[in-house]
Amino acid sequence: MPATPDDLFAFFAKLGIAVTTVEHPPLFTVEDSKALRGQIAGGHTKNLFLKDRKGRLFLVVLEEDASVDLKRIHEIIGAQGKVSFGSAELLTQVWGVLPGAVTPFGAINDTEAQVTVVLDQALLENDKLNHHPLVNTQTTTIAREDLIAFLRATGHEPRILAVSQPQQADA
Repeated sequence: MPATPDDLFAFFAKLGIAVTTVEHPPLFTVEDSKALRGQIAGGHTKNLFLKDRKGRLFLVVLEEDASVDLKRIHEIIGAQGKVSFGSAELLTQVWGVLPGAVTPFGAINDTEAQVTVVLDQALLENDKLNHHPLVNTQTTTIAREDLIAFLRATGHEPRILAVSQPQQADA
């Protein structure tokens, strides 16, 4: 049985990690979540659940507006060949969340460390980061260092890589 938000919050408490959580209507996309800007401080994220041709799994965590070359991301994250999005069934089976609630906090459910977590270097310029706490009806704010500590405590040593492409300035 996958962890619940209460299980997650208890795990944070056990680790001495302070978080704040805001409840809101269900959010399924980055566009949906932009309605909360101004109410929740910190970096807002998007998460890509990817699978390579050998079946290896990756969760790439980026700023919500980050641009990524999906045809070349495999070269950066160390995947074997091109990647595709993991299925909803695989996401639920391994990470314990439904589409629309993808979050690095799903690491609590991946007890076999099947997923390699990749944090975009640009994302970590934010002191505070916002993620769903396993459901898309809440957003939890966590300190950057505490996210890394949480991932390590679940057996997921995060790979910090420059995944996103710099935004092009308008001419």
